[in-house]
Amino acid sequence: MTKKYLVTGGAGFIGSNYAHRLLERGENVTIYDNLSRAGAPKNLDWLKKDFGEKSFNVIVADVRDSASIAEAARGADVIVHLAGQVAVTTSVTNPRDDFEANAIGTFNTLEAARLSGRDPIFIFASTNKVYGGMDDVKVVEDATRWRYADLVNGCPESQPLDFHSPYGCSKGTGDQYVRDYARIYGLRSVVLRQSCIYGPRQFGIEDQGWLAWFVIAAIMGRPITIYGDGKQVRDVLHVDDLLNAYDAAIEKIDVAKGRVYNMGGGAQNVLAVWAEFEPMLEKLLRKKIEVERADWRPGDQRVFYADFSKAKNELGWSPKIGVEEGIRKLFEWVMKNKTLF
Repeated sequence: MTKKYLVTGGAGFIGSNYAHRLLERGENVTIYDNLSRAGAPKNLDWLKKDFGEKSFNVIVADVRDSASIAEAARGADVIVHLAGQVAVTTSVTNPRDDFEANAIGTFNTLEAARLSGRDPIFIFASTNKVYGGMDDVKVVEDATRWRYADLVNGCPESQPLDFHSPYGCSKGTGDQYVRDYARIYGLRSVVLRQSCIYGPRQFGIEDQGWLAWFVIAAIMGRPITIYGDGKQVRDVLHVDDLLNAYDAAIEKIDVAKGRVYNMGGGAQNVLAVWAEFEPMLEKLLRKKIEVERADWRPGDQRVFYADFSKAKNELGWSPKIGVEEGIRKLFEWVMKNKTLF
């Protein structure tokens, strides 16, 4: 049966990819977005080109507007809440805007769901930044990467929360509110703590979406700066795998309700941000990439990769797209769409 989906931030990277998938399936889709991101109009144009102007609804509004989001949520069966401020660096320079977008915006969207009277499923895109610096966890330096000494499968959901940076605090606030609305109000809400998500339609910049930014900058000949030693490790997850997780959580909402899941590539999809990424990118580009070097940025973790075994056991989900395949797909998309950059 066709469901009514409300996707906040639906003109963004992840949101537009999910809207595209839902429209292909014939779902009823409403995109709620303030269009503040540079790529948002381009993503809407893509959806309109593929499906037609009238195939989905667009509400140009902000989640900080409680009345607007309440009105938008009134008919939704599923709310996928992706809207918010997305960069740590931006949160440091403008913490009030970050708090209002992420903490208040998530609260407004939760309240809209609770008061809608439709008992909607509520999927929240949280972040691995809620775990903070994990300073108590020992890391080891290898030839091309850092790694955890003891967390073989990565950081589990049981790792103590330690919000770090205004961004970590604002997203962490939303994370805990979403979790608690299941306990207190019975909302069918799910928290997905996302790692480094990448893929097509990602208009990455230096401060956010690093993997896409490196690909775009390398292809377009823009300057690249590597901070720290370049051996920092992250688990990367292709957007298609993430969307499979959204679908799995919705399909298995009786299991997932009130639960928190790590959503990353895991130990088998880790990548050192430059020491290992550089040779892969140079092979695709077929030439040497010149970069600038700079000191470590405050709060930059040497290691993060997620243990996703909980999602695997409870939702039957695991990543299908490996690092090299996913990066090649992204590289090919950027090459074919240079005019967008």
